[in-house]
Amino acid sequence: MNTSGLSEVKRSLAEVLASQKTWLVLTGAGCSTAAGLGDYRNTKGEWKRPQPITGQAFRQDIMARKRYWARSSVGWPNFAAAQPTQSHYAIAQLQALGVAPNLVTQNVDELHQDAGHQRVIDLHGVLSRVICLDCQQLTHRNELQTRLIDTNPWLQTLDARYAPDGDADLSDDRIVDLNVPNCTQCGGLLKPDVVFFGENVPRERVQAVSDALSAADGLVVIGSSLMVYSGFRFCRKAIEQDKPIVLVNNGVTRADDLAAYKFSGECGTLVTEAVQELQALQGPASATTA
Repeated sequence: MNTSGLSEVKRSLAEVLASQKTWLVLTGAGCSTAAGLGDYRNTKGEWKRPQPITGQAFRQDIMARKRYWARSSVGWPNFAAAQPTQSHYAIAQLQALGVAPNLVTQNVDELHQDAGHQRVIDLHGVLSRVICLDCQQLTHRNELQTRLIDTNPWLQTLDARYAPDGDADLSDDRIVDLNVPNCTQCGGLLKPDVVFFGENVPRERVQAVSDALSAADGLVVIGSSLMVYSGFRFCRKAIEQDKPIVLVNNGVTRADDLAAYKFSGECGTLVTEAVQELQALQGPASATTA
């Protein structure tokens, strides 16, 4: 099968999904924007805002850490309150129908799990966990939020525009005064348990996605421009394995010239319509599994 280059044959997303036994689904920020969580890029794949903090800056620059945690203290409550969108529920239905047994997401919001999706690989980690870089102890982000506010009560007076991944646009006026809590177990440096820009995805996580792709008949990318290599690499692997790639995205992607099919538009609407059509194709039995 030659999967490179978009197909000229007009087919519905449901028909394409029904053409293979199983798919691995890879999702991005486009699935969560309807939940009020911003994305980093526009429909052309270009940055909409300054690039986020890098892992190196977080580790080595105390002011960068203070800036991160001050902004995060403002952005976290809104991020934590986000609810699954139409996209999340529709993709969970794809799993229930047996079309997409496994899912890998580049998002860090756990909204796929909240929508009932099982077997989710969080490629970039989850923002609700905080890890100590010295002793590896994991704690919940809510615990750190309490400690941040208790030691820096003035944070509660701040107001800022929310940004992607629990960030917020905040001036630096009082950040120098921020007291950043350390690990309660060893006093070490605390960091969100996510892969920052410039960091590598853990090998075992990459292997888990590779195994899921090998077990699938094709790859469906939903709501991602794939401009970050950590996700795009699996499109290249799919091509190496001669497996079709289907793109569902509102804008250009890095894999446009590799895909067999691309469906442009709001991913929640497109996937919901595909689920409804698949249920009709599968008949009454699908209502039992969904």
